Amino acid sequence: MSQEVKDVSHSPNKSTTNVVIRERNASNDNESIVTLRHADDELLARLGYKSQFRREFSLFETVAFAFSIMGIVASISSTFIFPLLAGGHVGMVFGWLIPCLFVMTVAASMAELASSMPTSAGLYYFSAKMAPPKYAALASWITGWANVTGQVTLVCSIDFTCAQMITTALNVGSNGSVALGNAPTFGILLAILFTHGIVCSAGTAVLARINIFYVIVNLGATLALIVSLLVLSPPNRVSTKDAFTKFENNTGWANNGWAFLLAFTAPMWTLTGYDSAAHIAEETAGAARAAPIAILVSVAATCSFGWLLSIAASFATVSVTDLLSSDLPLPMGQLLLNVLGQKGMLALWSFIIITQYVTGAAQVVDASRVVFAFARDNALPGSRLWKKFNRHTQTPVNAVWLVVTLSGICGVLGFSSAALSSLAGASVIGLYTSYATPIFLRITSGRNKLVPGPFSLGKWYLPSGIIAVSWVAFIVVLLLFPSDSHPTAAGMNYAVVLVMAVFIFASVSWVVSARKWFEGPISNVEKDMAEKRVLTKESST
Repeated sequence: MSQEVKDVSHSPNKSTTNVVIRERNASNDNESIVTLRHADDELLARLGYKSQFRREFSLFETVAFAFSIMGIVASISSTFIFPLLAGGHVGMVFGWLIPCLFVMTVAASMAELASSMPTSAGLYYFSAKMAPPKYAALASWITGWANVTGQVTLVCSIDFTCAQMITTALNVGSNGSVALGNAPTFGILLAILFTHGIVCSAGTAVLARINIFYVIVNLGATLALIVSLLVLSPPNRVSTKDAFTKFENNTGWANNGWAFLLAFTAPMWTLTGYDSAAHIAEETAGAARAAPIAILVSVAATCSFGWLLSIAASFATVSVTDLLSSDLPLPMGQLLLNVLGQKGMLALWSFIIITQYVTGAAQVVDASRVVFAFARDNALPGSRLWKKFNRHTQTPVNAVWLVVTLSGICGVLGFSSAALSSLAGASVIGLYTSYATPIFLRITSGRNKLVPGPFSLGKWYLPSGIIAVSWVAFIVVLLLFPSDSHPTAAGMNYAVVLVMAVFIFASVSWVVSARKWFEGPISNVEKDMAEKRVLTKESST
């Protein structure tokens, strides 16, 4: 009896103890997060910037953001025509694999820089710090404009392709009776951009949580497409030998080797935007560790799942010629229609559309952070407006709507298929130029300047950087070539026109004006401290 009383008397104390332990653990976790964020803010201050964003992105959410922005299934569906033209089955399988191996060196070099200098300024900040002091501002200027150009044109490319996916679905659902032209497609683009502007104007906490949904949709649709193409294509699928070795040149170039290289366009367009992990660094807890992990994991995952999807598509493609002659805007839509039938195709295609939509939304966030950071250093016309923070969401809402507006203007190029494909090429050229510039400076003038962060390549930074820069130089030249050896005005690659227009603008503005006032990254820490001292003095009096 006494033992029973003893047990009963101790049970409340045990329960109370457990509650206290849980509360203490929760309190310790909160303290750890606060300490981590405080350390992030101190590091940011040493880099020259005061903390303005709320650090709501966790490690997982940062990885999810960088992964979602590449949108595997939607990106491959958008660019499927390139491997079909440039190699057929070989273009699908090895035209994907080979670029991935080289892009990993770009990602590794970028990850090292992002770990050392976790700031939203990202690439142009890295260039300024790695360049010789005399040329720091110029290096920053070139990198910044290349990155802004790539970011904005990529938003337009992603969202215009999303509009094309919607028109493809309408065409299939109506059995071909609804075939929308360029004007309705442009209207859909504007609607998509408008909704993205609303979504991306939300606070950091909302944007961080919604990325979990993004990655679930992205990964789920990718796996569903891989399984569907492999399981449902028999007996109408090609042999293993044909899937990996059958080569078809539909480009118009007589040299098969050169024609195959043009297949690299698809993975290079897909493997963009992973620098986003650096651009949201000021919104990330433990950014010096989270940013490099997000860059490496997202690129490796996209390369791996993308290759599996490309192999599955190769097995399911019975006739490359039939897909290229389809009336649908995107050949992948025709492939799914062949394999799954109308209802199955529309069901899976709807998830691909959603994936492309969320990819565009993530890219708008990324682009807006680049615009904000560049404006914060007074590099853009109207910088005072674009660097302004919304006091309710604590995010650069004005920068979001600038990106949306500029992307809508670029969308006018969609009235020409040649101009639209050139826009996609220009986005890749702009982004990879901005990726390669700080890496080149790191392996030349900046060899002894980098203060290593939690992630460091050590002695391997040099070979990794050399391979990365060499690859980007090669791919930039490749992307300037047309898809035919005898191009007409309608089939010309106008990427060089778009890239040169920005280059000439940036060069002329630098020579005429910017070199006199643009100093590169500008510290706002001292200004913030001075403002606080004034406020303290006023309150004391």
